[in-house]
Amino acid sequence: MHRSKWTRSSAILLQALLWLGGCASVDFDYPKTESVSLAPEQTSNTYLAGAVFDTVGTGPEGQSAFHLMPDGVEALAVRLGGAARSEQTLDVMYYLFNSDLTGLLVIDALLQAADRGVRVRLLLDDVLTRGYDRGLIALDTHPNIEIRMFNPWARRFMRSLNMLFDFGRLNRRMHNKAFIMDNQAAVIGGRNIGNEYFAADESVNFGDLDTLVLGPIVDEVSDMFDLYWNHELSVPVPAIIPPPSDPDREIGEVRQRIADALVLAGETHYSAMMNDLLAYAQLSADDYLWAPYQFVYDSPDKAIKKKSEQAQSILTPMREILLAAEKEIIVVSPYFVPLDTTIKGFGDMRERGIETIVITNSLASNNHTVVHSGYAPSRKPLLEQGVRLYEVRPDLQAMGVEKSGIARSGGTLHTKAFIVDRRKVFIGTFNWDPRSAFLNTEMGVIIDQPEMAAKFAESVEAALPTSAYRLELHENGKLRWYTEIDGEEVEFDKEPETSGWKRFKVKLFGLLPIKKQL
Repeated sequence: MHRSKWTRSSAILLQALLWLGGCASVDFDYPKTESVSLAPEQTSNTYLAGAVFDTVGTGPEGQSAFHLMPDGVEALAVRLGGAARSEQTLDVMYYLFNSDLTGLLVIDALLQAADRGVRVRLLLDDVLTRGYDRGLIALDTHPNIEIRMFNPWARRFMRSLNMLFDFGRLNRRMHNKAFIMDNQAAVIGGRNIGNEYFAADESVNFGDLDTLVLGPIVDEVSDMFDLYWNHELSVPVPAIIPPPSDPDREIGEVRQRIADALVLAGETHYSAMMNDLLAYAQLSADDYLWAPYQFVYDSPDKAIKKKSEQAQSILTPMREILLAAEKEIIVVSPYFVPLDTTIKGFGDMRERGIETIVITNSLASNNHTVVHSGYAPSRKPLLEQGVRLYEVRPDLQAMGVEKSGIARSGGTLHTKAFIVDRRKVFIGTFNWDPRSAFLNTEMGVIIDQPEMAAKFAESVEAALPTSAYRLELHENGKLRWYTEIDGEEVEFDKEPETSGWKRFKVKLFGLLPIKKQL
């Protein structure tokens, strides 16, 4: 009798779960108006067009101008300054957009631009927007702001259950990041929007890299944005979030939240430089380097399983530049989970006399322990293939923290770049892991500029002795970590600055068949 009741209850519960998880669906046919970027000629009379010309001119044919931004404060300042000076369009796409201080500063800049009559298009991946629905739909009611969500969740309040029943679709994400201003200037690179990316977090800040780009490449970035914006997976927020009953009140609450955040910011270390923030965005011609380039990105079709194999892939141009190496490859990737073919490829390069250097996060600095479980088993094979392997220490100081007064915050590597023969540099969103290769959409730029490449390589090498652990494989097959502390080399025989519990979790995660998801 009791067993029969339990069976009926279980069946009812299962049916309820199936209904909750499976009956909701996204209306991908929701009416949306196709829109495209304004051509550079249409924005040639804007302030930014004049500023670009006055600063760098037109440059050599077929080249664009690049300014690298490892400094988090400058990276935020350029975005805010560009938004403040935009007159016609702002096109913004991100994987992650936090609602913290810097996130609200960016939203404030977008709102103020929209109030001036600027058309604002905001495209967000939906994976990390939990709790943002009210704010997003409120902003979308502004006549000059349109927000679309890429590959969204159908059920806004039961995301985990939705993921369980629609894993094949929801597992594929848009990892692209771009901030395009009047189609005259753009910021691309590794940063999302959030305190930790702009040297504004009190505890941990990310060592990251963006580039401000001017010239013909900007129109190519805009073309990519349009492709994603008008794609079938990009859904207007009214299709998935109920409209507010009182739009004016809701958007007023967003404005008030921004105002309150700015007041609270006055009590933080970051306030010391907020009033001078735009001063950090003042650049001269000497801050830019002109170079031939190749702007590369995945097709948004990569996020559709049945279309992914035929979709344009960033892997093709990346392979071409790597296989053309003659002397050296330096890989900087926060999440590094190499395939067996990648490890073998490094070994083949070593036989050809090409040195490979890999810099990634240590277990102590990695903000995703589960990813470290996919990377850890590859260390011995990498070292056996002659790869020089370094892991970033958790006391890495992200550039910009000295300006913001957060001098004691920890650090995590988030830069996604590689350098080939100290001639070509890739900067973008691509992590060296299966997720970036096969599941998420990615983008980046390959810059053919020896001066830039050499300076970047030299800055990386100069930081390694005191900011990273050098890994070596001893004769007994055991790993050793070496770093410089107070001028002396220190050796570790296990993952430095980690607890036994954290190391146990890595081993536990390593037992799971999840490497292809990392």
